[in-house]
Amino acid sequence: MGISGYGLFAVGEREQRRTMPAKGPLQSVQVFGRKKTATAVAHCKRGNGLIKVNGRPLDQIEPRTLQYKLLEPVLLLGKERFAGVDIRVRVKGGGHVAQIYAIRQSISKALVAYYQKYVDEASKKEIKGILIQYDRTLLVADPRRCEAKKFGGPGARARYQKSYR
Repeated sequence: MGISGYGLFAVGEREQRRTMPAKGPLQSVQVFGRKKTATAVAHCKRGNGLIKVNGRPLDQIEPRTLQYKLLEPVLLLGKERFAGVDIRVRVKGGGHVAQIYAIRQSISKALVAYYQKYVDEASKKEIKGILIQYDRTLLVADPRRCEAKKFGGPGARARYQKSYR
């Protein structure tokens, strides 16, 4: 069973729009995830379990070796928690790996925010507990940044070799 066997990746959006009945007011939350200089903004609203990043399903995201990093929130919480929501993520900045980590953080934070605002506090706390127990960076941003190079040396801390004779 491949990655796309989770039933989260919709085939056609047009088909979904026709089949979805008109419901009450729009329930949506917008959150962001960050890693180094990469920023991912996730829009989470009521839907059918669709997750897209920059308009592409999760199984088309590169690099392929890190696709399971993207799926960690889904695998941890189970697809039934994602079945009632659609998540669309826009990501920019940083490199490939930093973008992957920003995306997974934004997906996790979006689900927690949606459950807090529109479902109930108990299930939100349960979701939050599962995510933090597994990996804290799924909900909390990593504050580390690259230290700037200083004069008198080849890098941030190392100094050029000094000769006394």
